[in-house]
Amino acid sequence: MTTKQRYTHIIDWFTKNMPVAETELHYTDPFGLLVAVILSAQCTDKRVNMITPRLLADFPTPEAMAATNHEVIFEYIKSISYPNNKAKHLVGMAQKLVSDFNGVMPDDVAMLQTLPGVGRKTANVIASVVFNKPTMAVDTHVFRISERLGLTTNSKNPLQTEQELVKYIPADLIPKAHHWLILHGRYVCLARKPKCEECGITEWCRFYKLNQ
Repeated sequence: MTTKQRYTHIIDWFTKNMPVAETELHYTDPFGLLVAVILSAQCTDKRVNMITPRLLADFPTPEAMAATNHEVIFEYIKSISYPNNKAKHLVGMAQKLVSDFNGVMPDDVAMLQTLPGVGRKTANVIASVVFNKPTMAVDTHVFRISERLGLTTNSKNPLQTEQELVKYIPADLIPKAHHWLILHGRYVCLARKPKCEECGITEWCRFYKLNQ
């Protein structure tokens, strides 16, 4: 089986079996999503969704968050991982959005990465989810699943994985494919013990073939 054939079969399966694939982070606008994604680093979406309603009710806009300080934000997010750093990132991100972008979320990945707390993965998430751009965010799930399935070969880092995935996945499907891989990794292809008996794509999975 060629790499292209593997991609075709797996994409076809997800298209038919997971026609709706979206982020599990709760948000109502681009700013809310960016706040949630920054908070989600090394933390579960479930925990983030418990925290963001109160935080965003009191600081619903970049202007509102920019006007406070990280000590105040810390009190809202202290039950999350790395709350001190994330509080500083959130305030810094809001201040730069206001000062450099008039409070409007940029749709360019490079510009997004100028915001404090926003790396390539986060920028790709915003560009993909908010602006439907063909950007592939690679988190731990996407990195692991891509290698296991055989969509990538010996990727050394998330950037290599991203470059290989966008090479083979049609541009119009990339935003959805990001969620296919995340959700598959979150609920089926678990890190420690993948649920191969529940998986619908074992026929094209390199990991499954090697472990039979």
